[in-house]
Amino acid sequence: MASGGVSVPALWTEVNRYGQNGDYTRALKSVNKILQECKDDVTALHCKIVCLIQNGSFKEALNVINTHTKVLSSDVIAFEKAYCEYRLNRVENALKTIESATQKTDKLKELYGQVLYRLERYSECQAVYRDLIRNSQDEYEEERKTNLSAVAAALSTWEKAVPEDLGLSEITYELCYNSACTLIGQGRLPEAMKKLRKAEELCRVSLSEDSDVTEEDIDLELAVIHSQMAYIMQLEGRTEDALQLYNQVIKLKPSDVGLLAVTANNIITINKDQNVFDSKKKVKLTNAEGVEHKLAKTQLQAIEFNKALLAMYTNQADQCRKLASSLQSQNPGHPRPVLIQVAQLCREKQHSKAMELLQQFSEKHPKSASGIKLTMAQLYLTQGHVTKACDILRSIEDFRYKPGMISALVTMYSHEEDIDSAIDVLSQAIQHYQREQPGSSAHLSLVREAANFKLKYGRKKEAISDLEQLWKQNKKDIHNLAQLISAYSLVDQEKAKSLSKHLPSPDTMSFKVDVDELENSHGATYVRKKPAKVTGENVAKEEGQEGVKKKRKKKKGKLPKNYDPKVTPDPERWLPMRERSYYRGRKKGKKKEQVGKGTQGTTSGATAELDASKMASSPPTSPRPGTAAPSSTAVPPRQQKPAASGATRKKAPQKKKKGGKGGW
Repeated sequence: MASGGVSVPALWTEVNRYGQNGDYTRALKSVNKILQECKDDVTALHCKIVCLIQNGSFKEALNVINTHTKVLSSDVIAFEKAYCEYRLNRVENALKTIESATQKTDKLKELYGQVLYRLERYSECQAVYRDLIRNSQDEYEEERKTNLSAVAAALSTWEKAVPEDLGLSEITYELCYNSACTLIGQGRLPEAMKKLRKAEELCRVSLSEDSDVTEEDIDLELAVIHSQMAYIMQLEGRTEDALQLYNQVIKLKPSDVGLLAVTANNIITINKDQNVFDSKKKVKLTNAEGVEHKLAKTQLQAIEFNKALLAMYTNQADQCRKLASSLQSQNPGHPRPVLIQVAQLCREKQHSKAMELLQQFSEKHPKSASGIKLTMAQLYLTQGHVTKACDILRSIEDFRYKPGMISALVTMYSHEEDIDSAIDVLSQAIQHYQREQPGSSAHLSLVREAANFKLKYGRKKEAISDLEQLWKQNKKDIHNLAQLISAYSLVDQEKAKSLSKHLPSPDTMSFKVDVDELENSHGATYVRKKPAKVTGENVAKEEGQEGVKKKRKKKKGKLPKNYDPKVTPDPERWLPMRERSYYRGRKKGKKKEQVGKGTQGTTSGATAELDASKMASSPPTSPRPGTAAPSSTAVPPRQQKPAASGATRKKAPQKKKKGGKGGW
């Protein structure tokens, strides 16, 4: 008998009844009573662990397992132990527990697949789910197929692997959603958007069939689909539409912290250095508890990078440096933390320190230094050191022979008038393509550009080898042959003559063109005038005057207005006044007192009127309102003072206008 007078068999009956009803709390109480009588009962311990797991007490369940290791063998309790470790985010320990089990049951394989997915070992995870689908037939087949499609989406998104045709029918919205994610990983955005629309429709139909599901519940279930739609819009450049959809997802406040973190991060990337206050609020969602267990490493890394950039945009220099340094210690070979630090230093005008940091990273991590060297070249260009920038670009092996890099180098060397270095870049690139891709379109286009560049700068002798190579590839190219003959004419005229034999004859080169029609066309700059039709007597006149040239009539020159035919014009009138024989120079001393004394527009005769001593001593009076205007002898105000210079002249203050309809 157990304590309380209840027998152990009766307690087992209670455990069985409570377990079937899903009342694991009461079942746990009954199991504990059994264990008081039988401490090492394996079945009772196993039931207790199951009850604790069902109640979400994973730590307590794991403690029971660890304290009874002698009684509970690894084969008996392997699944429960691994599951507790998995739920406690001890994924590595869960993997060891599963791998140490001698018997791999189906439920253990299911858990094994989940653990591999969390560890981002997608290829192994895919193999596990394929084996489960092939060798099991139960009501969980649809869930396994959904998990398999999720693995395929992860392979396409994070490892850029080409997905295999799994033959999964998209009958549920989960399968349709995972298929859309796979297409996004491949860059097939329009097709992915169609799949998401289909997933949204399937989700609404399936959930609306349940009468207990509200419209709000449907919106919460659709949140992940809408967030993915917004992501596609963002990739397509429709940032306004994406931002609106992202904010709708945030307002719903879904329970999935991973979804909230990703959505908030994408809003921050759209805001960039604008709307910083909103970004500061959104970044709090990325710091929620448990986010690190819901997202992939690449997603978490991107969120941390964006936090550092946001600190830089909000002028939090110390915070930015702290975050960037932490990221660099976590990812020592990743160039992005270094680039963030360099950007912050450039904002602080510390270009020399930024260059040192870039140089150190490129020396320590040469394999991932391509982006770093491009940044170094950009910094050199902003400082005006074009040649140094070219040297850095030529040292990047990954991009050295790319058409874009060759074009940039030739352009910069041409800007510096270093034509020899530009030709050297083209020659090395041609040699590379001659070894790797002889006769390819890239090779021939590069040879043609090199020949045109040399001809442009008068290097015809150096262009001969390139032109010959092009002519051998296509002997029907007349333009290329003409260039080759022109180049040989400076070096070997005999060779030029022999090559000119390959030119087509003028008859074959002539084109059937109506010259008159061409000249009279709308776009012609010169149009030949058509001769007027001649009829009757004019025909005879034209025939008789055929050999006589028409004389042009001379126009009479215009005479000056004061021209007098009786007076002989001055023969020296075309010379400047100073060069004429009768010029005696300006007379100095006379009328000196008049300079600046009179007012603008007056004559010297008015000085007497301005003399105050000669005027009557009566005091000045102002005209009364209503009286006549002053006599014409009064001097106007403009003639009373000499005009002031532009710098000292003051404008009279203007009276302010009074509003309203009232009187003055």
